[in-house]
Amino acid sequence: MNILVTGANGQLGNELRKVAAQSKQGDTWFFTDVAELDICDETAIELFVKSNEIECILNCAAYTNVNGAESNVELCDRLNHLAPGNLARVAKSNYCRLVHISTDYVFNGKHYMPYTEDDEPCPNSVYGSTKLAGEQLVQACYPQAIIIRTAWLYSSFGNNFVKTMIKLGQERTSVGVVFDQIGTPTYAFDLARAIDKIIHSVAWVPGIYHYSDEGVCSWYDFAKAIHEYAGLSEKCIVRPLHTVDYPTPASRPPYSVLDKTKIKNIYGVVVPHWTVSLKECIKEL
Repeated sequence: MNILVTGANGQLGNELRKVAAQSKQGDTWFFTDVAELDICDETAIELFVKSNEIECILNCAAYTNVNGAESNVELCDRLNHLAPGNLARVAKSNYCRLVHISTDYVFNGKHYMPYTEDDEPCPNSVYGSTKLAGEQLVQACYPQAIIIRTAWLYSSFGNNFVKTMIKLGQERTSVGVVFDQIGTPTYAFDLARAIDKIIHSVAWVPGIYHYSDEGVCSWYDFAKAIHEYAGLSEKCIVRPLHTVDYPTPASRPPYSVLDKTKIKNIYGVVVPHWTVSLKECIKEL
């Protein structure tokens, strides 16, 4: 296949580069970010897809600054809502497979049972609202698309919680982290491998899927594990904080564990536990 990856300089895009390098499928990958392809320009997408005979589009591009989204609503909406619609229309007209990446932030986190794909979305932030609008537009424009919601993404690339905690653990003697927000960390490399498995499957079953690594923890537990695996536990104490003690412009879901039953049953995706994958990532770092 000829595969187009948008948002290729982000965490997931860079992990897809690793998957592509290790793959023996014989695909041709086109890794693009805004400098190579502006996904807000539907004409540019159409030209790129036709000229490179693209057969599959993986949309990893998004406005992901959750706090920044609260004061950059127009830009966030353009990237998270309108641009995916451009990709969906081009994918449909050129008979491409399309995988669009979404987020646990489409839920308000008040369910307190692992969220399935059938649960009603109810975002409580600009970021979550624009990502939900993007999902809905993709499905309206191209019902054959696959949408994958993920959560708490980290990798050896870019800025993320793991790298921040390691940096703070090296610089400080203590750090406070919220313990009343519950979810599951996801190593972007695991998600990239799952996407690769899906796009090469004989069966193509459109719709919404959930993917995060296995297990459940709080941000506090996650930070404690990061420091333990990075050898920083004795140097820096991780203190539990209530969310109210760490106010942010955007509301976070207090509970956003995703149920992965559907993606495992339909595509046979094997999901590692978050602690196993965290150790792998820290070794890379």
